Amino acid sequence: MSLSGRVAFVTGASQGIGRACAARLAKEGASVALAARSQEKLNELAGEITAGGGQAATFALDVTDEEQVRSAIKAAIAQFGKIDILVNNAGITRDQLIMRMKRADWEAVLQTNLTSAYLCTQQVTSSMLKQRWGRIINVASVFGQMGQAGQANYAASKAGLIGLTMAVARELGSRNITCNAVAPGFIETAMTEVLGDEFKQSAARQIPLGRVGTVDDVASAVAFLASDEASYITGHVLNVNGGMLMG
Repeated sequence: MSLSGRVAFVTGASQGIGRACAARLAKEGASVALAARSQEKLNELAGEITAGGGQAATFALDVTDEEQVRSAIKAAIAQFGKIDILVNNAGITRDQLIMRMKRADWEAVLQTNLTSAYLCTQQVTSSMLKQRWGRIINVASVFGQMGQAGQANYAASKAGLIGLTMAVARELGSRNITCNAVAPGFIETAMTEVLGDEFKQSAARQIPLGRVGTVDDVASAVAFLASDEASYITGHVLNVNGGMLMG
């Protein structure tokens, strides 16, 4: 799945799934623009990529800020000449039962998880249209497909990402630009570390493969969708959930 000569822009690249995706794309040969709020963590990852012989640049930004997104993507294109691959991964949670959920928590999750994907997609489209090649990959969630109590905002944002994926796939398909989503299940990340071992063991028992997923499981799916091997796949939701949800 060589990505040599390709340029990827990854949001939420400072940790978790985003970090793993950026590292994997770099391993496959892509130059990677790393975007997140934490400059320190981005610098650390960029150092690892360059030490391994890859190319990386960092762009500290708030993905909910349209001007920051526009500036970062413009700077990335100026540095690398183009953007071939966009991974919309940035995401947060603000869990609460719907009857107690504050409007601010609803807005924050929708802005970070969904609106940011719209902003980034809009900004990279011109570059992809010019070269008549592009890969847009949205990191959704199994809970955007099946819902989850206490996560109305998160589930709505991820379901919205799936709808956005299909709409963009239809809009851009004629220009050889694909748009797909990856829907992880229960993945071991910093976000899930706070959950107790008992909860994790209970979750694993509900997964046919008998284990929670790793960030590398998701990164492998993203790398595939970014490659030429996935050139005839668009508008698709690739489940990476160990069988947690089927059909």
